[in-house]
Amino acid sequence: MDTRKYSVDSTGPRIRNFVDRIIANAGLEIRCEVGEAVTLHPDFENPDVVVTFRGRDVDMLLANKAELLLALEQLTMEVLRMSAEEHSRLQFDANDYRALRIEELRLSALTAAEKVKRSRVPFEFSPMTSRERRIIHLALRNEPEVRSESIGFGSHRQVIIYPADMPSRPVGLSAPALPPSRRRR
Repeated sequence: MDTRKYSVDSTGPRIRNFVDRIIANAGLEIRCEVGEAVTLHPDFENPDVVVTFRGRDVDMLLANKAELLLALEQLTMEVLRMSAEEHSRLQFDANDYRALRIEELRLSALTAAEKVKRSRVPFEFSPMTSRERRIIHLALRNEPEVRSESIGFGSHRQVIIYPADMPSRPVGLSAPALPPSRRRR
């Protein structure tokens, strides 16, 4: 038997019971499978347990940037009483959304890094989850000409990529002021 704190053996039945009840109460035609994670990407952290959804209504989970999928994942973590540090141990997925999102973020990070190298102007990503910010930071760890940092709070936290030798913006300042020719009147 697996002795990890979060494994298919130790948490799978609780996850399946909770998720199946929500799906049934919502009247969705979706089934979930709880399994061990395969290595999604060798450069990024991989979860211990992956819950995969299939079925006719799976697209509902992925609408609005997978909002329902992520909410269901968060609720399940609350039911399991997982600490914030343990959240990476469990992952919900449907139609390979997570693998595709990791690749999208990795490519976005590398593209933004090239832009920053050429222009020497910081690049600011839109706010994203802590998992997504981490993917950006990890994607850039071998790029010596740039550095990344997270700024902001809560759901407004985002990543900024700077040239490696450029200081960070002072806390509380947003993007640099526009030149007079580009300001609204």
